[in-house]
Formats: sequence, structure tokens, C-alpha cells
Amino acid sequence: MARSGQQGEMTEYKKILIKRDLEMGVVMTVFRQKAERLTVQVIMETRQVAWTRTADKTDGVLDLSEIREVRPGRNSKDFERFKDGKDKHDENTCFTIFYGSQFVLSTLSLGADSVDEAQKWLIGLELLREETLAAPTPVLIESWLRKQMYSVNQTKTNSISLKELKALLPSLNYKAPSSRTLKDKFLEVGAKKERLDFEQFHKFYNLVMFEQNEILDEFKKETCAFILGNTDKPEASAVLLHDFQRFLIYNQKDLWATDLNQVRELMTTFIDDTMRKTNDPEFTVSEFLGYLFSKENSVWDEKFSEISNLDMNYPLSHYWISSSHNTYLTGDQLRSESSTEAYVRCLRLGCRCVELDCWEGPGEPIIYHGWTRTTKIKFEDVVKAINEHAFVTSEFPVILSIEEHCPLEQQRQMARIFRDVFGDKLLTEPVEQMAEQLPSPTQLKGKIILKHKKLSVEGGGITKDFRKGQKQGDLEIWDPVDRRWNKHYCVISDDKLYYAEEYEEEEEDLRKYQELHSSEPWFHGQMKEGRLMAERLIPGYCATTGGRDGTFLVRQSQTIATDLTLSFWRGGRVQHCRIRSGSEGGHAYFFLTPNLHFPSVYSLIQHYREMPLRCQDFELRLTDAVPKPNPHLQEKWFYSNLSRGQAEDYLLRIPRDGAFLIRQREGEQDSYAITFRGDGKVKHCRIQKEGDMYLLGTTTEFESLVELVEYFRKKPLYRKIKLRYPVTPELVDRFSTVRLTLSTCCRLRRRKGDCGGKMQLFFPANYVEELSTNSLADGKAQDTEDNPLGELCKGVVDISKCNIQNCEYTIRTSIGGCRRWSTCCNSRSDYISVQSDRRSHSSLWFRCCSVSAAVQTRGFCLSVQPQMRQQEEVEKKAEVAMEMSDLVVYCQPRSKEKDRFESYNYKEIRSFVENKIPGKSRTKDFLQYNRKALSRIYPKGQRVESSNYDPYPLWAVGCHMVALNFQTADKYTQLNSALFSLNGCTGYVLQPEPMRSDSYDPYQEKRKVKYNIRVKVIAARHLPKPGRSIASPFVEIELCGHTEEKFKTIVYRDNGLNPVWKTPAEPVEFTVYEPELTFLRFVVNEEDMFSDPNFLAQATFPVKGLRSGGK
Repeated sequence: MARSGQQGEMTEYKKILIKRDLEMGVVMTVFRQKAERLTVQVIMETRQVAWTRTADKTDGVLDLSEIREVRPGRNSKDFERFKDGKDKHDENTCFTIFYGSQFVLSTLSLGADSVDEAQKWLIGLELLREETLAAPTPVLIESWLRKQMYSVNQTKTNSISLKELKALLPSLNYKAPSSRTLKDKFLEVGAKKERLDFEQFHKFYNLVMFEQNEILDEFKKETCAFILGNTDKPEASAVLLHDFQRFLIYNQKDLWATDLNQVRELMTTFIDDTMRKTNDPEFTVSEFLGYLFSKENSVWDEKFSEISNLDMNYPLSHYWISSSHNTYLTGDQLRSESSTEAYVRCLRLGCRCVELDCWEGPGEPIIYHGWTRTTKIKFEDVVKAINEHAFVTSEFPVILSIEEHCPLEQQRQMARIFRDVFGDKLLTEPVEQMAEQLPSPTQLKGKIILKHKKLSVEGGGITKDFRKGQKQGDLEIWDPVDRRWNKHYCVISDDKLYYAEEYEEEEEDLRKYQELHSSEPWFHGQMKEGRLMAERLIPGYCATTGGRDGTFLVRQSQTIATDLTLSFWRGGRVQHCRIRSGSEGGHAYFFLTPNLHFPSVYSLIQHYREMPLRCQDFELRLTDAVPKPNPHLQEKWFYSNLSRGQAEDYLLRIPRDGAFLIRQREGEQDSYAITFRGDGKVKHCRIQKEGDMYLLGTTTEFESLVELVEYFRKKPLYRKIKLRYPVTPELVDRFSTVRLTLSTCCRLRRRKGDCGGKMQLFFPANYVEELSTNSLADGKAQDTEDNPLGELCKGVVDISKCNIQNCEYTIRTSIGGCRRWSTCCNSRSDYISVQSDRRSHSSLWFRCCSVSAAVQTRGFCLSVQPQMRQQEEVEKKAEVAMEMSDLVVYCQPRSKEKDRFESYNYKEIRSFVENKIPGKSRTKDFLQYNRKALSRIYPKGQRVESSNYDPYPLWAVGCHMVALNFQTADKYTQLNSALFSLNGCTGYVLQPEPMRSDSYDPYQEKRKVKYNIRVKVIAARHLPKPGRSIASPFVEIELCGHTEEKFKTIVYRDNGLNPVWKTPAEPVEFTVYEPELTFLRFVVNEEDMFSDPNFLAQATFPVKGLRSGGK
């Protein structure tokens, strides 16, 4: 960062003062949904930044290790909400912390009260971030343990009770042992009064980690450089200084360990006791294990992460270059957000080629994915973001791949913006006028290169985008299960209508917000004997939990329908308080006292849980919520008397994945089952009630069945399927009476046809039925190449076999009539009703459907998209503004005859879609071309969900810019990250010398075995936690490259904290043919209750940089 120079000049004393001030904290303005004055401070013990409202209530925290950037100024979206002039913070007093591990980072935007305060935080946060990243593993473990202790003990009293510890262990991915075993461990670490101080908690942690000491068997074999002694207890002294040195030299092959002082220094880092940090240190067994699992014992050799300056002096065409596709997108290719932050993220990840899709905007160019619902961003904002972040991670050249759709006038604007913003960084002249090859990365340091059509080059031109169909956009499709119109993204291509999964509107649903309380455990709804029932429930609950003042519930008012009643425990008795409601400007509000209004009951209760309710007689904060007794009994998806067979019959009638019900299991009082549809099949999963908790599978706990359902409405229960359609008695009756649901928008007509296995029977002409996922999958192999929605496609209707009808109808609403226009397609096999709220839109869709159905077979195609007509005009003219053409030097696109290699110029670049690269017969010619000029590969149009292709075959034939969707963290972006972790993350990796030679034969090279790798998976620690359950992990090892070899361990049940795999006893051996392009990939999955694998973590390494030994 720019401020690193300032830090280097600071004295240690100055650094200490800054860190002390950050730890003390300061009141700042935090910009979120609203601007709030909160205390912001750094908690040194846990290495976190925290923002708090009150001394005993933390609003939020972020880990210092997750900070990716601290950006000065009002440079985040958080500040955009406050441009009305009410906020008085100057640009120089504001800054934003960008943090997280996902592609889209979270932000904490802050406003300090002075410029000096802001500067102090900018410098201090960067200083602390660097210290945290460099901190040794034992220091990080201690911070992590303190963070866990404070998570269950908000008072930060540096102690934890037996009850708190038992609650904590599942969140650490560890199944809590029996209470007796836990008490024994408490005594073993010297606990008093059933509480552990931090030192004892640390010992307890060591005890738990030491339980899996089978790892040590590896070091009791004769082949080991030293033989471990006593390993009965974690504190046993086992490894002496010279033993550890021999281990490093002979087992780990660490040549630096010949220096005994370095070995001594490393051991001292891992020794917990200051008294044992002597000239002859000894490791306890626990400390030795700690070293084995530490980052200091990484499998990766850091020397391969350093920049090799000597390797940066070859022509650009001799490198693999880290490249991004549609860089502006944060998600899929159809409806995700476009963002300047996506460019920032890619550039800071070392990407050196980013893409700009430029379109005509209102008065200025914009960037977005044309003909889709992706959001639009200003071209100038993108250029400014690139200018600011292009050379933060790497000083080597950045290539901007311009996809041009702008008219000449806006192209001139683009050229002006490029010159004004980039200045001298923009390359506008050749580095050497008489050169016959591309310049090197070193020659182009700090330069930005444009890839754009140049008028002087023959060929080129703008090609038609065949990814799109005749018509695309949003349509509402009738869902007979939900009985509502759901909005889908649809495309008509050739003679088919393709539609994606329905999506929710982004606008806030006010009514839904106001009813947030209805799913809360404290809301009891309409209670029988309301007041009397509350006065029975609350004392009963307090009797079992200790009876804190403020224990409460909320119920519907018995007297006024729109009001509610808050009942709470105070001073040994139940009191009641009315929650009144009102309306202003058409919006409802709720209040206890007239001077403080809330937009929802939920926000009112949350406020009084944080702030005290002040009355004339008392002051009280709401504490424990009294849960509704058996709330599932009031839910229509719950059945107390339904057999497994009946449940299956019900689910088979509802043609939707995500349909579900919960039933009491026959003859078992505390046993339930959730029955649901997934992948077209009916599945059952047992739910066992243990004490007050409901247990799904073996480790996933919920306080109620209602909480379980609400959780899996938001999170997938099975693969990607969430609970969506409650199978209620009314729904079952409706589908039992008539399987063919009528749409309200068309008059009923009866026709003969085939449906559901029944031949030539009468059915309504406008019946709507969604294609099942199974039937869709059957045709996927042949249709994927032509399917414009790719993997996002949910259904397909063959329009050529349909009768198309168009009609108009009126929906009655509270504010009058709303006219809608509908198009209905029906045939013997496909039925769909779609609608639009505008006559013109419906008319266009109707015309397009009609043309496809009537004359598609004659090769006629109707285009009704104004943007497409505009694109065709641009294509015909092939115009490029001279001002843009003048900025292009080296990356001059060639589109005509680009798979012919008889002649080419080193200044040109050829782009290929992933599945249209030159065939095997042209491999030698393609390799020869790639030694001289540049090539860029990009994903096929069907990858609308932003999936990626395998980059290896493209790298293997010398392709330079293999553009991937960086926002998708799949296997292939992981391989890309692994390759470009070489050479200091500069984004440039020199291709191996044989590949740069004219005599290179890739097929001959791939037959030569270079060496073998032997791998054995022994153990893991601190694996990520999958949702609410405890992980049951297994590890896959994969060799990626010329050959694909895999190995998988067994599943270790219910332990993601410290699993050990005892089998197989022998290592797995992999054969390496191309060390420069072969990767070893470790993937940790967990097996869920359906025996399906779920991704937890991965690490991918180029094999050339792997270290030997136990890592």
C-alpha cells in the first residue's frame, strides 16, 4: 500500500503509540443503512476490529487477517446513501475497510472526527494487518482461543464455565463428550468451581487436540530420524534440540536446518513456557504436534513465490498471463451486479488482463453484459478504479480487453477518458519502432495496454453475438403450486422458449419486513386465554431457567386486532404492556411510548433487548424469550398422524423440488421425519427430539421444528434445494381433485392430448406444467451447446409444436384495476402461461412465439429487440473512432481466418471461444503462432452461471490469456490461482524453455515420466464448519494436469476440529509428466446426512514447489 513507506520510516515507539490508541478506541460515524455514532476499537487479544453501541454490547467484529484493503476517502457504496448533504464528514476524514474471503468483499465505512484521526487509523490498521499475517502460529492460536472464549462470555472476564464450554464445543466443530468426561478434563487442567481461566482453557484445548495422538505413531518407526520417547501426556518432554534438527534435515529435507541457531529460534517460537526458552530447548509432545500443523511447516516452498526478475525479460508471447472474463460481474452472466469493485478485486489478486464490455449509455459510455439484466456502471468509474489499483499487487503491464458496442461519438469519449485518467501509464507508441517481437514485461512495467480494433488492420470488425436469441427478457410464468406468477428470465432461440429459475424482486417487501416477528420464538400469536396463558407460561419458564427479570413473550391483543401485548417477568410476577400501532403516510408503525416509533414489531423488541424500557416505576431490558410450546402444532406442514407411505403419496402429487412436510413418526413420541422432494425423488430424514432440542442427522440442532423449517428455507437442505413449498392439506386436496390446474387468465377450452403417460385424453388448453429436472437432464447433453441459459436453465418449451394464444385480462387490486396481457402456449407435451404488465412487451413476445411456431422450419427469424437492431447496424458499418484506433499498439484483434497460421504479425491477438480453438491437427502451428503473437481464450456463451472451463489444455498449447470468471471459486479458478502464485503473484509466469523452442513436441513430452509423488493423508485441524452441523470430513487428493489421478480417504464422523485418518496404511503414488503444468490439489469435503459430499476447503499447489516430509 502507499502508506507502507510511512510505516517504514516510523520508530517503534511511534508504532506502539498508534496501536495503543487503536486499542483504546474512538467514537466514529459508521456508515451502514444509516449513519450511526459508534465506538470503534481494535481488540488486540483476539486481533479483531470491533464496533460497539454500549460497553457490554458488540455490534460487530472483523478479523484483522481478513482485511484486504483500507481505502482512504469516501470510496465505497456505503457513502453513496449519504450524498444529500446532511453528513458533514470531509473526504479526508473518511475511510473504508474491505474485508472477507469471498470474491465480493464486505465493507466497514467510517468517518473520523479529524484528518489526523483518520490517518492514524489508516496507518495503524495496515500495520496491524501486516503484523497479523506475519505472526507465528502459536500467537494466532492464542488469539483464536480468546475469540472462542469471548464468543460465549461477552463480559470478557477471561473465564468460561462448564455449561458455556459444552455449548462452545459444537461451534468448534467438535462433538461434546459426556458431562462426566468433560468434568474429568476440567479437573485434569486444575479447574476451580467449575470455571476455567484462560490458561486452563488453553490446557483443555491441548488435551482435546492430543486425544488424536495416533499421528505420533509415524515418528515411532525405525525409518524416522529420531525415536519419540514418552507420548502418554501432552506435556511430556519428547523432542530435544538435536533430535529436532535431525528430523528437519533428514525427514523434512530442510537444508537450512544445518544452522543450529535457526533451529533453536524456531523451537523457541513454539515453546509456551518462558522458563523453557533456553539455549537447549525441548519440545513437549503437544508443542511438536503444534509445529507439524503450523504454517511454518507448510507443504509449499516459499522460494517459488518470489519474483524472478531474470525471467521477466522475454517477449510477452512467452508468458502465461492471468486473465479475467467479463471482469465487471460479481455473479452470473444474466442478472448479477456489475461493480467497479470486481475490477479492484481481480487486479489485487494479480490479474493482468481485464475485460470491459462498453455500450452506449445516456450521454456517456457504460459497462454491463449486453441484453441481460446485469446492472450498469459508468465506463469512467471503471477506468478510474483500474488506474488506482492496477499496480498495487504487480508492477507489470495490464491489458484492457475492450468489447466495443459504442457509437463513434462515445468511442471518442472513451479515448478522451483513457488519456485523461491514465496519462503516461497508457501505452500509445511502440517500445521499439524497429522491433520484430513483442516487448518484455520489464520493458512494459507500469504500462496499460489496450486490446481494441485498429483501423489499419485488415479483417476485424464487430461480430454478431450468437449467445443471444431472437428475444430475451423478463416474463412472469404461472406456478400452479404457489398459485402465483413468478418472474423468470426467458429467451426464445430457434424454436424453443428457455426459462431460468424464478427470482425475487430486489425491492424491499414492506409487508414482509413488518411481519418479521411472526417467525420469532417469542411471538405466540393469538393465544387462547391470552393474559391467563401468559401468566402460566412465563413463571413456568422462569422456574426452569432461573427467572431473570425481562424474560418475555409477545402475543396478539385480545381487544384490538392491530395491536399486540408484551408480557414480561419483573420482581417475581408477570406484567403486561400494550404495543400500540399507528399509520403515517401509508406506512404502519409500532410503539410502547408515544415518543419512540418503530417500523416493525421485530425492530421494537430488538431495541428493548439492547436498550432499557424506562417507565415511571422501573427500568428494564428484555432478556430471555419464552418460546411458544410446540409451535409446529399450529403449522399446516406438520402432520401428527401420517404414515411414511402416505407422506410419499402426498409428495408425489406435488411436481416441485422443495415441496416438504414434517410428520410424527409412527409409535415414537419424540421422533419426527421431514419428507421432501429433491431431484424429482421423495426423500425422508429423521428428526429426533433430545431434551429441549430437535436433532437433524447426528449433530444439527434446532430449538423447534419451526426454526428448522425457517433455517432450510434460506439454506439448502439437500444439494442446492431449499424448503420451498409446504405440503398443506389444502394443497394435497387441490392436486388430488384435479392434477391439471387452470390458469385464470384464459378461458377454459378442452383438447385431446397426451400428458403424464395418459394418451389422447381431454385436458384444459392452458394447463401449465413445469418440465421436471429429470427430463431436463436427459436432454442436457445434446442441448447444452445450443441452450442460451446453460446450467441456469430450469425448463424448455418447444414452441414449434404449440398453439399460441394472446389475451388481455384485469387484476383487481386495492387501488383499482391493473390490466395484464398474457400469452399461452400449449401442445401435446408442453404447456406454459406467461404474462407481462405492458401490452407492448406481451405483443412482442407473442409475435416472436408465433413466428417461431409457424415458420421457424422455413428458416425465417424475427428480431424484435431494439438493442439487437442497433448492434446489427454497428456490425455492418464496422466503425471504429480514429481516436480509439490511435491508442492501440500491440493487441490488435484479428477475427478473419484466425485459425489459419500461414501469416501473422507479432502485434496481433487472436481470441477463441473455449470450444472453438484450432484442432489437434493444427496444434503445432498454433504453438508456433503463440511463440510470436498473443492469443486469448474466453468461456462459451452457455456458461451463464459463470462456471469455468479447464484451462490446462489451453495452457499446454501456449495460450497466453486464458480468461476465467474470477467471481466463481471453482476447481479451475483454483488451478489458475495456483499457477499464478508462482513468480510473486505478478500475473506473469514464464512458459518452460522447451515450450518456447521450435522443436517442442507436446505429445512426446507428455510420454516422459519426470518423477513420482507419494502422499499420505494423516490428520487435519480446524476445518471450516458446515452450517449448524459438525463436519464429517474426508479428503480427496487430485493430480491435475496431463493425467487426472484421484484418491479419497474414508469419512471421519462428527469431528472437524482434529480428525485423524488411520487408513490406508501406505501412501498413494502419483506420476508427474509435466512438472511446469501439473498441480496437486487437496479438497476437504464433508459427508452430509444424505451421504452427499459438501465442499469445506481446498488447497492447490504447483508440484514443482512442493516440499518433502510431514507437512
